[in-house]
Amino acid sequence: MKLTMQLKLLPTDEQADAMLRTMERFNAACDALAVVAFDNRCANKVELQKLAYHDIRRDFGLGAQMTVRAIAKVVEVYKRDKDIQPTFRPHGAIVYDQRILSWKGSDRVSIQTNDGRQIMPWVCGAYQAALLERARGQADLIYRDGMFFLYVTIDVGDVPEGDPAEYLGVDLGQKNIAADNDGETFCGAHNASLRNRHARLRRNLQRKGTKSAKRLLRKRRFKESRFASDLNHRISKSIVRKAKGTGRGIGLEDLKGIRDRITVRKSQRRAHHGWAFAQLRSFVTYKAEMQGVSLVCVDPRNTSRTCPECGCIDKRNRPTRDRFACTSCSYSGPADTTAAINIGRRAECHAAARRAA
Repeated sequence: MKLTMQLKLLPTDEQADAMLRTMERFNAACDALAVVAFDNRCANKVELQKLAYHDIRRDFGLGAQMTVRAIAKVVEVYKRDKDIQPTFRPHGAIVYDQRILSWKGSDRVSIQTNDGRQIMPWVCGAYQAALLERARGQADLIYRDGMFFLYVTIDVGDVPEGDPAEYLGVDLGQKNIAADNDGETFCGAHNASLRNRHARLRRNLQRKGTKSAKRLLRKRRFKESRFASDLNHRISKSIVRKAKGTGRGIGLEDLKGIRDRITVRKSQRRAHHGWAFAQLRSFVTYKAEMQGVSLVCVDPRNTSRTCPECGCIDKRNRPTRDRFACTSCSYSGPADTTAAINIGRRAECHAAARRAA
């Protein structure tokens, strides 16, 4: 199993200028290569190298391996849609391999630029630092908000997946981002109030429309993204830890395309579209895989309307958003927990069918 780890570089001003100039030359070379690839309908790395390698080195002053990386980047992008000539941002990412990037000790890295090798320190969290010895393959140099980052591929190995008889059902929602079939909820009222505050501040800045307001909007966008990512990491970690500790698998709703399949009131649109559930699912998926916890995604239809006791499916089973009360039997309880129970049972049935097959 492979993960991507982010390292923050700490270059001097001179080193930062050298990397920026290299990025600009590299992406200008990519634009020139894109013209050659498009004109010749060439989506083969070896053939494009034959056509343009020497001209690119001469015209843009790139080193041999840097030119090869530029050719590989253009071919990878052009293959996606051969009807369009790709263009590249001046500060787009550079893909480094072992020939033009090397690690120097436990806290420094050597990076090739047009001004020669630059050795600079990097920083990251303790968790990331412990995994760095497993770095494999290439690394992407990214320039964002005036800072440089390296995105490194880490091989964490494969953990055999278990075959549990029981599953921890997890219901995803707007008020409570997640709720499991044990009755535990994750990030309810406090998170909702923070999201409402963010939305209110963003709306006020958009209405103002001044340059300073637009600058603050950009800053807030990254702040809100970090907030959501951190929260999703904490929720997914708690879910996987609980499933691992109790010897259960995890049952999740398959919400792919959910925004296209259902409609909501205008007043609910922001909440409906305002949380990164796909990101949460991806975090649960890779954390579960690292721990060897089985994960099953099930059809979410009617999970919040189905009685777990008698199987009755009825809209009236949900008299309020938070309460489930079956119209056919006497069962009642929290709506999110009830939905999670149904999800867990569907996951168990799915796993049993898979074993039988």
